[in-house]
Amino acid sequence: MIGLRYVYAVCRPFSTPLQAQLSGVAGDPPRLLTHHGLVAVVSHVPEADFAEEPLHAHLEDLDWLTGVARAHQGVIDALTTVTTPLPLRLGTVFRDDSGVRTMIEAREESFRDTLDRLEGRVEWGVKVFLEDAPKQEAATPAARPASGRDYLRQRRSQTKSQDELWQRAELFATQLHEALSRVAEDSRLHAPQNAALSGASGRNVLNAAYLVPRAGSEEFVEKVDQTKGELPGIRVELTGPWAAYSFAGDSAPESASGDERPNARERP
Repeated sequence: MIGLRYVYAVCRPFSTPLQAQLSGVAGDPPRLLTHHGLVAVVSHVPEADFAEEPLHAHLEDLDWLTGVARAHQGVIDALTTVTTPLPLRLGTVFRDDSGVRTMIEAREESFRDTLDRLEGRVEWGVKVFLEDAPKQEAATPAARPASGRDYLRQRRSQTKSQDELWQRAELFATQLHEALSRVAEDSRLHAPQNAALSGASGRNVLNAAYLVPRAGSEEFVEKVDQTKGELPGIRVELTGPWAAYSFAGDSAPESASGDERPNARERP
């Protein structure tokens, strides 16, 4: 395929081949472009979709963007099984191989420093949710109020109960984060997820990422699993292992020139 160069990640050379049937963005298998002892993982993508104007238009199309994000993430996941990748932003595109090499040269020192720091490490995500009240109260429905005063009393009681649950959830999340941070090399606290966007049930109390050596991942997972079901009404979710998105810094170039068009900063 002749087209622009879509760049997924930068990494050090590795010997284990990627899976044979791996398909990248726009269906083109990823290939390795080596320059100055670093490897850019790239695919060819059609200019009709990924040149600056059509790409900006596509960013308003959630279905299209979701497909690109899934293909992008599939390549990053495959890389994570064989090496330590430094993911670039979703939608990082260059005119040709020369543009990719120029990018590597411009950020070579930063890439090497970050790869050194992340070598042999992965990211685990941990979220804590306070379950929705109806799920907790369905087994014991409140009695019908006999008067307006009874109704107000019930409402105050429910509000107090929810406030107490929220305080317990916050305390639980704080203690869990402190415990996990002690066994991780680094951690990041992200903004709580918006339930309307994520589709997850309940209120997100903790949304955190942890940088963990591969060799220490089993211990980390066990520590998280021990907390599940510890408190009624509180749900703990663990995801990973991922490439270390939260600890890679702003990997993609900051500004677009004629040859590079970084877009869509969201993690896939």
